[in-house]
Amino acid sequence: MAHPLWPLYDLRLRTDRLELRLPTEDEIASLCATARAGIHPGDEMPFAYPWTRKESPRFERDFYQFYLKARADWRPDRWSLILGVFAGLEAIGVQELGATDFASLRSVYTGSWLGQAYQRRGFGTEMRGAVLALAFDGLGAETAETEAFLDNPASAGVSRALGYVSNGIGRLAPDGVPRETERFRMTSEAWRARPRPPVSIEGLAAGLELFGA
Repeated sequence: MAHPLWPLYDLRLRTDRLELRLPTEDEIASLCATARAGIHPGDEMPFAYPWTRKESPRFERDFYQFYLKARADWRPDRWSLILGVFAGLEAIGVQELGATDFASLRSVYTGSWLGQAYQRRGFGTEMRGAVLALAFDGLGAETAETEAFLDNPASAGVSRALGYVSNGIGRLAPDGVPRETERFRMTSEAWRARPRPPVSIEGLAAGLELFGA
């Protein structure tokens, strides 16, 4: 049965091992627990904004509000789809797909995190591949972009494995000290130029207008 108010609740991306969907209230709590258990070593910061260093209860409250804000601020000309990633019943991480002025630019960006207990198992590549399938095959995107700090080879490795190419150097300062990033870009031609693992996309039709697609 379609959701009566927000059709994106019906969107499902399924891969061989994972399901990606908008998390419910209880699932946001489960994702928060996964994040609180650890995403990266304490002396590292892979994110542009150092949200993982917040103390309780601000960590949990800001975590919850982040998901509500993404839905409340959604507009067809600026949106951020923040999907929970589930392996069976386990909430293992989050995969974001976003865009500004998608109707004209046909470009998306991605971001993600994965609980430490689930890293180095290929889940990062699988979940990003799922949202790229949504972007290129479901929404008609023409380009996808992402970036990672130079000291985050795991994220850069996922990008290269999926077929992104290097697209320059950037700078971010999550702790107030500038650090260089590597930017990556993929075109729709590059996406379709190689075989991809199958991704099932369900419940998209009712929400297409929300993406400006």
